[in-house]
Parts: sequence; C-alpha cells; structure tokens
Amino acid sequence: MRGVQMMAVLLTGLLAGGSAWADWTGKGTFGGVLARGNTDTETVNLNVDVANEVDRWKHKAGASWLRTVNDDVTSADRWELRGESQYSLTERGYVFGSLRYEDDRFTDFDYQATASGGYGYRFIMTETTKLEAQIGPGFRQTKRRATGEKNEDVIGRGAVNFEHKLTDTTLIYDRLLVESGSDNTFLQNALGIEVKINDTFSLGLDYTLRHNTDVLPGTDKTDQVVTANLVYGF
Repeated sequence: MRGVQMMAVLLTGLLAGGSAWADWTGKGTFGGVLARGNTDTETVNLNVDVANEVDRWKHKAGASWLRTVNDDVTSADRWELRGESQYSLTERGYVFGSLRYEDDRFTDFDYQATASGGYGYRFIMTETTKLEAQIGPGFRQTKRRATGEKNEDVIGRGAVNFEHKLTDTTLIYDRLLVESGSDNTFLQNALGIEVKINDTFSLGLDYTLRHNTDVLPGTDKTDQVVTANLVYGF
C-alpha cells in the first residue's frame, strides 16, 4: 500500500505542477436519456479528459460517471478517476506512471485502485493516424462488496490506444486496457466514432466492454454499454 501512496503523491505533484506550466486542453462528453410514461428511465453518462504537454512531459487526467435508473430502481452506477504522466525518452518512446480508481456498484468489487508504471511506444504518430502501446508492472488494491475483504496483488498492465481520422470531420478510436493479477484480470475496451458538427462540438457513439475474470456465482463477468454523446472540445 505504501507504494500506491508514494506513486499517488508523485503523480499528484506532477499534475499540479503541469497546471502551472501550460494551459490544459481536453474534451468532455455528455449522454443522457429521459423517458416518462409506461416506463420511467433516466440515464446519465459523463466523461472529461484533459492533458497538457511541456518539453518532454505530458500529463493526462480524467473522470467518468455512468448512472441508469429504471422505474426508481438503479441498474447502473459507476464512477472512475484516472491520471497519468509521461516523460519522453525519444520522439516515440517514453516512461510513464499511471493511477486509476473505480467504484462500480454493480460488480463484486466495492472498488479497484491501481498504480502502475512502465514503458510506452508511439508506433504511428501522423496527422491522420495515431497508435501507441504501454506495458509495465503495477500494484492493485480491491475490496469485495459482499464480504468487505481487501486484497492486494502485483499486476501486469497493458494498454493500446488507436485513433484514425476517416475524414476531416470523422474520427474513429479504440482504447484497450488490461490489468492482470493473481486475484483478477480486468479488461476494458472502448470503441467509438465522433463526427464534428463545428469546431467545438461533435456527436459521438461509443461501445464499451468491461470484463472481470474473478466474480461471485450469479454475477456476470462481462458488462457492455452503448452510449450516444455530445462531445465538447476545449
């Protein structure tokens, strides 16, 4: 646990320092459904990602929230915080430190908190296409919802991020994250498309798959979420 705390302090310092060095840029997405009548349904999907770059440093932070209520019964309630700092060794290669915390009321885990570090490489970095991958070790702490049991384990972390501009106004992306340890393997993949309305706003469609290998009997290992969103760039 001390390792997680030390990495958290380090990353927080880097992100705080970054805000003083340069302006942050990013985008926010909002999706929602409100239905009234035979069925009352409320769905809210929010996501914010920001980043800045100064010299060899790149800092990223983000947060997301998904909540669905059907006839006064909550069927989805998940939020996540994440942050990452990268230091470029070459034009394409870099080292990184990453933190992620999620709370999902509809999985076996009360929370999953991970800290990791490693090496990343930008395979493609053109105006139309970007492809990068990361790999490295990490540490994870989880808490079981049913029993309150806390577990700590060493993990291997891998990530692949892909973006491609089909046209000047249309972007497709795929983002894969894997955190694997002796207690559980967590996999998340987000596939989506964004179409610009103007210089500030876009319309987006996102399909996210989330999978945990170690769940209690009667709990699904895989969740799938499709959202339509309004995207705001800033």
